[in-house]
Amino acid sequence: MMTDTFACSTTCGCKGVRTCLSCEDSKENKHAAESGHEVFHHFWYDPVLKLAARNGGEPTSFPFPGVVIWENFISEEEESEQIRKMDQDIWNQSQSGRKKQDFGPKVNFKRRKLRLGKFCGLPEASRELVHRMLQEPLLANFQPVEQCNLDYNPQRGSAIDPHLDDSWLWGERLVTINMLSDTTLTMSLEKGLSDLGLEEEVRVAVRVPRRSLLALHSEARHKWKHAIHRKDVEARRVCITFRELSAEFLPRGQQAQLGAQLLDIALSFQGTQV
Repeated sequence: MMTDTFACSTTCGCKGVRTCLSCEDSKENKHAAESGHEVFHHFWYDPVLKLAARNGGEPTSFPFPGVVIWENFISEEEESEQIRKMDQDIWNQSQSGRKKQDFGPKVNFKRRKLRLGKFCGLPEASRELVHRMLQEPLLANFQPVEQCNLDYNPQRGSAIDPHLDDSWLWGERLVTINMLSDTTLTMSLEKGLSDLGLEEEVRVAVRVPRRSLLALHSEARHKWKHAIHRKDVEARRVCITFRELSAEFLPRGQQAQLGAQLLDIALSFQGTQV
């Protein structure tokens, strides 16, 4: 578990070992997130065959379930309008050189507590996006209860470390709409794949085109960590990530009543930042 080892710069939102270009020079212990000395096996995701395959025609490949990519999910005009509306609002400093806008309940994941706070729904600009994504069979009953907009910029050294999204509150599917530039999502399994003779960490690079929708579920959601490395942010990138509720907050779950209340608020699409 990471602990705060030095104070964050006033010009960014970094905490603990996380850094960005704004604060690295002022921190005594720089975080070498991409040192280049790590040992790992590198694969690329093939969205047609749904395989993780190696470069150079090497024979080793394996099934990689849990990734859906919907190219050209939004048009250039829709992208421009989404960005225009976001940039009219405040972008708050976040960690590792990111900026963010949150639309969701206030959550303490460590204590497993949440409160509505000022949450008044997802933004109106997302109504059509949510309606459209229901056309994808995997997302036919997807009901997002939280939206997070993230702004990545190479001038800030933006990135996000390998992580698994919480599964106490958030459900089976994570949905992201990628805007302004292509990027690569790196999926990683630190313990390797011993049944394939891959003892070191395994990484699978998933290319995410501009204006596409990316959905993670099953093993890609719960088994493989995901990250955006600094080297893969080549131009400004803005993404919208939607999360649904876990079974605990759905009908017949222990907190079904709270879950129903959250969904009623979220899908009113009257939201402002919280």
